[in-house]
Amino acid sequence: MITVVIPALNEEKTIGCVIDIAKNNPQVTEILVVDDQSKDNTVAVAKKHGAKVIISNKQGKGTSMRDGALYAKNEIIAFLDADITTYPANVVELLCKPLLSNEADFVKSYFTRQAGRVTELVAKPLLSILYPKFPTFRQPLSGMIAGKRSLLMKVDFEEGYGVDIGLLIDMYHLKARIVEVNIGHIENRMQSILQLGKMSRQVASVILSKSRFKGAHDLKTYEDIQVINQQMDIAIHENLQNLQKIAIFDMDNTITRKSFIHTAAREFDFVPELNEIVRRQKNPVTRTKQIATLLKGKSLEELLKVADSIPLTPNIYQLVDTLKERGFIIGIISDSYDCITRNLKNKLGLDFALSNELEFSNGIATGEVKIPSYFFPDRHTTCTHEFCKTHALTYICQHYSINPADTIMIGDGENDVCVIEKAGVGISFCATCEKIDRVADYVVKEYDFGQVAELIA
Repeated sequence: MITVVIPALNEEKTIGCVIDIAKNNPQVTEILVVDDQSKDNTVAVAKKHGAKVIISNKQGKGTSMRDGALYAKNEIIAFLDADITTYPANVVELLCKPLLSNEADFVKSYFTRQAGRVTELVAKPLLSILYPKFPTFRQPLSGMIAGKRSLLMKVDFEEGYGVDIGLLIDMYHLKARIVEVNIGHIENRMQSILQLGKMSRQVASVILSKSRFKGAHDLKTYEDIQVINQQMDIAIHENLQNLQKIAIFDMDNTITRKSFIHTAAREFDFVPELNEIVRRQKNPVTRTKQIATLLKGKSLEELLKVADSIPLTPNIYQLVDTLKERGFIIGIISDSYDCITRNLKNKLGLDFALSNELEFSNGIATGEVKIPSYFFPDRHTTCTHEFCKTHALTYICQHYSINPADTIMIGDGENDVCVIEKAGVGISFCATCEKIDRVADYVVKEYDFGQVAELIA
C-alpha cells in the first residue's frame, strides 16, 4: 500500500487536482496534505477532495516532507508537488513501481523539459567533483520522488532549495538502491532568474556540507568549486543584463517614511474623520471613495506641499540607480493618489506609477476619486480578490510583455501581502504586518534601502 505526501502552501487552485491524480492509483490508501500555514483555502479544498491534512508547525518544504513521512502509515511513500496539474494520471504508479517490485529503495523522477541552469552549472559539476562515483541523474533536483519509509526516517530533510539534492545524497551514503524514472511531460513553475542565485547557493551549500566528512578535499577541489560558483554568477549576471524585468515599490511607509493621507489628515485637521472611516468601512473600494471626500476643496499645490514634506527612505536614489544599471523597469503601485505618485515618480526618475485618480476642477480637489480598472480582476488575473494590487502587477507585466516571475515587489502593509506573494521576488520592508513577513522571500527590518540593494546585487 502507498501513502502520497503533498506539501502545500497557498495552493487552493491546484491542490484538489493533485489529490484527484493521486487517487487514480488503487494502491494509494492514504493521502496526506502537509499544509505549510496557508492563508488561502488550501486546507478546506484538500479536505473536500478527501485528503487528510496535517498543519506543519514550521514553514518550509523540508519540514513538511519530514512531517508527512513521520505521519505516514505505509512503508511506500510518494511525494508530489502541490502546484502541478499536468502530472500523468499514472504518476504514482510510475514513481512506486520499482519500490513495489523491490527493485529500488528510493526513486527520483525526471521529465521532459530543458534542464535548469542550477542543475547544469552547479549540481552536476559539484557532484562529479565531490562524488566521482555518484550515479548520473538527468534531474538530480527533481522534487517528485518516492521511497521506503524505513530509509526516509534515517535521512535529513534540508530546508530551502537544497532538500531534494540532500535526500539524494543521503540515500547514496546509505547505499540505497536508487532508480530514476521518466514521468513523461509536465509543466512546472519555473524559477525566475532573480531566484537562481539564492537557489544555487543553497544547493551548493547542501552538496558541500554532505561531503565535508566523506573524504579529503584538496586545494584543487576547492579551486574547481570556486570556478563552478563563478560560472553560475556569470550566467545569472548575463541573464539579468539581457532580461526584461520590473521592480515595483509601494509608496506609503516604503519609499516615503510616512503615509500621505495620514500626514494630510494632521495638516488639514481631519484625523478623527479619517480614523472613523478606516475603523468602520472594511470594503476597500468604498473606503477609498469615502477618504477622498476628506480632501474636497484642497488645492493641488497644497497636496503636493504635504507630499514633499514627507521624508524619503535613506538610499532610495542609490537603489533606483542600482536597479537601472541592472536593466530594471521601475515603478510604483499604490492605493494613494496619482497626483502624489506621479510627483514622486518624476522626482526619482521612475518609469511608471499606478494609483487611484483623484479628481480636480480648476486645480481644486472635488472629493471624487476614480479607481482604475487595473486594480480589478480580468481574464488574465492570478488573484481571487475583487480589489488588489496583484491585478495591477498583472496589468503592468502585460504592458511591458514581462513574465510576473521576473518582478520584484517591495512593500510593507497588509494590502501588499498578496502582490508580494505573487511577484517573482517579494521583499517585506519594515512591515508591521506579520503576514507579509511570512510570504516574503526576504525581510528587511531597517529603514535603509541600502540593504535591499545588497539583496539584488
